[in-house]
Amino acid sequence: MTDEAPGNPTTPLEKAYQPAGIEQRWYAHWESAGYFAPAGRGAPYCIMIPPPNVTGTLHMGHAFQHTLQDALTRYHRMRGNNTLWQPGTDHAGIATQMVVERQLNAEGKHRRDLGREAFVDRVWQWKHESGGTITRQMRRLGNSVDWSRDRFTMDDGLSRAVTEVFVRLHAEGLIYRGKRLVNWDPVLHTALSDLEVQSEPEQGSLWHIRYPLEDGSGQLVVATTRPETMLGDTAVAVNPADERYRHLVGKKIRLPLTNRLIPVVADDYVDREFGSGCVKITPGHDFNDYEVGKRHDLPLINIFDRDARIISKPDAAGSGYDPAQALAEIPAQLRGLDRGQARQRVVALLEEQGLMERIDAHALQVPRGDRSGAILEPWLTDQWYVQIAPLAAPAIAAVEDGRIRFVPDNWAKTYYQWMNNIQDWCISRQLWWGHRIPAWYDADGGVYVGYSEEDVRKKHGLAPELALTRDEDVLDTWFSSALWPFSTLGWPDQTEALKTFYPGNVLVTGFDIIFFWVARMIMLGLKFTGDVPFREVYITGLIRDENGDKMSKSKGNILDPLDLIDGIDLPSLLAKRTAGLMQPRLKPQIEKATRKQFPNGIPDYGTDALRFTFAALASTGRDIRFDLNRIEGYRHFCNKIWNAARFVLMNVEGRELAQGTAAITTLTLPDRWILSRLSKTIEAVDGHFRTYRFDLAARALYEFIWNEYCDWYLELTKPILQDADASAAEQA
Repeated sequence: MTDEAPGNPTTPLEKAYQPAGIEQRWYAHWESAGYFAPAGRGAPYCIMIPPPNVTGTLHMGHAFQHTLQDALTRYHRMRGNNTLWQPGTDHAGIATQMVVERQLNAEGKHRRDLGREAFVDRVWQWKHESGGTITRQMRRLGNSVDWSRDRFTMDDGLSRAVTEVFVRLHAEGLIYRGKRLVNWDPVLHTALSDLEVQSEPEQGSLWHIRYPLEDGSGQLVVATTRPETMLGDTAVAVNPADERYRHLVGKKIRLPLTNRLIPVVADDYVDREFGSGCVKITPGHDFNDYEVGKRHDLPLINIFDRDARIISKPDAAGSGYDPAQALAEIPAQLRGLDRGQARQRVVALLEEQGLMERIDAHALQVPRGDRSGAILEPWLTDQWYVQIAPLAAPAIAAVEDGRIRFVPDNWAKTYYQWMNNIQDWCISRQLWWGHRIPAWYDADGGVYVGYSEEDVRKKHGLAPELALTRDEDVLDTWFSSALWPFSTLGWPDQTEALKTFYPGNVLVTGFDIIFFWVARMIMLGLKFTGDVPFREVYITGLIRDENGDKMSKSKGNILDPLDLIDGIDLPSLLAKRTAGLMQPRLKPQIEKATRKQFPNGIPDYGTDALRFTFAALASTGRDIRFDLNRIEGYRHFCNKIWNAARFVLMNVEGRELAQGTAAITTLTLPDRWILSRLSKTIEAVDGHFRTYRFDLAARALYEFIWNEYCDWYLELTKPILQDADASAAEQA
């Protein structure tokens, strides 16, 4: 009665189920034996893992999705498919740069003290020393990925694919450089994608300001949540159907504090019920106002610098208005102030001039950078963009005609809604860590895109003495991630792996990145391979706590999947949940709740119990309430399987088992019954895997093993095993 792994000493099957030693020993054996590599002779089956950030650690969402991907992978591997589960990690531009910058700050240094090249070397050093946390955790979770193919988005091969895509898109006019509004982080000094913006409701104010008409005949009361941006106003807008103001359209307003004359325009964007029905239009510092400005050909005035301070020198980022004039119109006492200070001074000046109608309390969504926590500023700056509409049309068609199927199918509607209203994609970031944009500039502002400086000079016939400077920016992390399904397989080379495993079969991911990753993979996969990157997209729900609340650091309800696997004592759990809180005042509250819920810490449930719990809870598309009572129950289930195995081994050890025809002819009635139930269970589980009903598959397995095999069949075998007159064949 043994638990044997080839190459390891034979050890007895212990009486008590102790998952830690068993799981880790067997995983190490499976990996070293190469069992996770594609080997089946059947049709190819491929899942691309959504690459976790190299800076991060696995959270419950990762563990949940990885469990489902691993279940699919092992299922198809056992069916004989040539199965690949492709692993890898993402370089996570902003997150990684912040980690290393904090290390430098702790040493009293700044990245600019090192210079770009030395700083990037320092990031690589960090990656080699500390970037393996994710892969260690994935092994502990039992992920059967093919580690021999592990990829990193900054690997040479993947970097080559990134450059290839950029150069080709630019050559077709689908990548361009332009001046537009971006989400600007004034702390990190970079543009951010919409995904990197966290908008949370915060309590603010709504200021009602009197804007005098030029002819002195009256005034309009304008409501705003940002009075400081009035310094960049270029119009006041009213709804064209609003009879109160229809007669004022086309007239001029004398903008308070600046004395600038701006027009009253009519636009359907204005909500007649908001405030007074009159809205200030600041195209240079508001995304909606920017669109209004384009419709009415309004000038764009930039009043902030890169630190989100009021400009103190002329800024040429705007258009249609003299920068020197724009600066001259800003009161001297406001120049150089940060946004908060400027707001206070603007409000004070308006009150002094009798132009403040009233101030109301007002709740509003405030956009903050997900890394810095800084309030983001819509800011005019030169960036690189992908012209997305020509890429979106084929991607929409691929879902419409069934080449890609969403599971559940209601997510296709969400996909269509976004794709049909898609905006050009800002792909440049003002960072040092990432794929540097392959563009070079001459002294006159000429821009040259190519594979290298040598390629650029040859392509454009540039003289050797002409000085060229490479673009300082790097690409949005999502740009390289969008190439993941084919760059990991060796594209642009037509490798055997690419021919075999592209397109993949299914992508398992969350709904929150349908727009930012899934859609972009579809667009670029179709563009550069001529085929979709995957046939199905299985959208999972979110993992929530037992009360249905989102797990977050501030709520103190986060569970680390490895703590559920290996256990953690109460002091360590308290330290983990309260370390690095954005709001330290919440610490006593979090400690109290944790002590109440886990008075003795968290016991070690083991990987299999956690994974079976995830599978049992994986109802299609629904958010999941993770209750520790469930994992405790499935820990008992694992123990049940262990005890059943011990019982069988104990009773067959030393016996010769019947085989072939003899095995069939000696079947007892309980034998025939359990085999029929096994056949039905296999049929049911097969069907549930095909429809991604992991919860129903888990239920079928649980009911068969516990209720039928253990509670009935093993009990029915005991009289035979204990019968001295029963034949050896019957007992076997």
